[in-house]
Amino acid sequence: MTTKELLYVDDALSHAQLLATQFQNAADQLQDNALRTQVSQMAQRHRQMYQQFYNLV
Repeated sequence: MTTKELLYVDDALSHAQLLATQFQNAADQLQDNALRTQVSQMAQRHRQMYQQFYNLV
C-alpha cells in the first residue's frame, strides 16, 4: 500500500472507532430497550468495520 492509502485506512480506523464509542455511549444512556438495542447494533457494526479496516494492514 502507498503512504496515501495507509493514511486513508488510518482515517477509516479512527472514524470507525469514534463512531463505535459514540454509539455505545448513547446506547448506555437510553431508557427504551428497543432503541438501546438498535443503537448497540450500530456500535457493533462500527466495531466490525474497524476490524475489517485493521485487517487490511
